[in-house]
Amino acid sequence: MTDRYAVIGNPIAFSKSPLIHSSFAQATGQDLDYSKIEGPLGQFAATVDAFRAQGGRGLNITAPFKLDAFAYATEHSPAAQLAGAANAMKFDGERVLAENFDGVGLVRDVVHNLAQPLRGKRVLVLGAGGAARGALLPFLAEQPTELVIANRSLDKAQDLARIGTAQGPVRACSLQDLQGRHFDLVFNATSASLRAELPTVPVSVFAECALAYELAYGKGLTPFLRLAQGAGVPQLADGVGMLAEQAAEAFAWWRGVRPQTRAVIERLTVPLV
Repeated sequence: MTDRYAVIGNPIAFSKSPLIHSSFAQATGQDLDYSKIEGPLGQFAATVDAFRAQGGRGLNITAPFKLDAFAYATEHSPAAQLAGAANAMKFDGERVLAENFDGVGLVRDVVHNLAQPLRGKRVLVLGAGGAARGALLPFLAEQPTELVIANRSLDKAQDLARIGTAQGPVRACSLQDLQGRHFDLVFNATSASLRAELPTVPVSVFAECALAYELAYGKGLTPFLRLAQGAGVPQLADGVGMLAEQAAEAFAWWRGVRPQTRAVIERLTVPLV
């Protein structure tokens, strides 16, 4: 019997998840059907209930439902607890398990696919929302020299930094406080690129930077990446690798086998021009 999985979001037409998971299933010999669900706003629980009643085994969750998924679940992984949000769920009878693979997917893309170690490096994360929360502990587990979280709202950055203090050298600052600071790796986890806007970041942060990473994907050379390119950063990347790697983590969680990601990443990559 074919097992059913899906991604739920609103809007959802843009999602590459069905392509990714269908490719993974074919490569690993797994019998599953993976579809898109455009969930009506305000009706997340009812939509998921209906999917489960039809035999659904698991869901990926994208905007704007990650908080709804966290609230819906009966059990949460440490990563989901930290983020306060879920990007994957697994159904086991009455149990609903919630996970958040965004952070581990990002780290795997950076360290393994892009060959940029985080250990011993000065790392800057712009933004303190859900994406930054998901990345916090996976980043600190790689043992950077320092991890700086810079956000327009300093209070929000400070709240996030306090969560990671026991795990490693993390601190918060405002975007204005970055002037004159240099970093080895810079990550844009703000929503600015979704609006084709440039986050308020001084060009000085790129002076010694080896990698500028845009968590948004499929946008080409965003204003953030264009600024980094102009500053001479030798390696630019967007979030397509993160997308594929977090999908592979979810697939392995559901099916017990982790697929290779290289072919999917190559297929989905949009040239940064």
